[in-house]
Amino acid sequence: MTLSVGIAGIGLLAPGLAGWAQAAPVLAGRVPHESAPLTPPAPTLLPATERRRTGPSVRLALAVAIEAVQDSGLVPEELDTVFASSNGEGQVITSILEALHTPDGAISPTQFHNSVHNAAAGYWGIAVGSSRPSVSLGGHDGVFATGLLHAAAQVVAGGQAVLFVAHDVPLPPPLDALRVTTEPFAMALVLVPGPGRHGSLRLAPQPGAAALPDLPGSLVALHVANPVARALPVLAALAGGRAAALDVPMLEDARLHLDVVP
Repeated sequence: MTLSVGIAGIGLLAPGLAGWAQAAPVLAGRVPHESAPLTPPAPTLLPATERRRTGPSVRLALAVAIEAVQDSGLVPEELDTVFASSNGEGQVITSILEALHTPDGAISPTQFHNSVHNAAAGYWGIAVGSSRPSVSLGGHDGVFATGLLHAAAQVVAGGQAVLFVAHDVPLPPPLDALRVTTEPFAMALVLVPGPGRHGSLRLAPQPGAAALPDLPGSLVALHVANPVARALPVLAALAGGRAAALDVPMLEDARLHLDVVP
């Protein structure tokens, strides 16, 4: 099975990669990557009450989603969405687990609302006024490939654009000891039928593990610091405007093969 989709818009936030416009020359190798602390920006499209309730993973997701849609020129409320995260909103989940250890074990309804895996998708719907269908996925270390494959299949099956967002932030203690994620990373693609302004992708699941990619300098460390950062080789090819044949991890015994077409 091979799927082909175009890329109409890109969003990106990670340490030293502050938006696609700034990150593109870094990923293309024209500017060195200099890591810098990343604070998830406040989602200004949300009402103040909802904005205060968002956690760092949701904030990252909304920021790259907005950037990608603005880059595409498409109407945000008309896009179906696919959100993918391996860790979810870990700070909220940790707070709930800590609350369960108190004498009364009371859990805030607001915290529960924000702990569910589709929290980012829900806030996106509120932010842009969308009631379009949305899918929220996990995928552990293969979360980028899992989400991308699902979004591409949705584009091909439905014949319309889909916003794909992948986002993860480090978990707080004690969960961080069980699931090591050391840096925040979020990216978004607006996928469309046919060619897109940033090129196209051909996707095909294949058996066998993916080999480690060839990335410059400190991007190697970032690639292993966050499961969503497995997207870096794809983003680097898009930034350089070059054709590439890439493999990204999807399962322990499977990978997603990608042909990047400028």
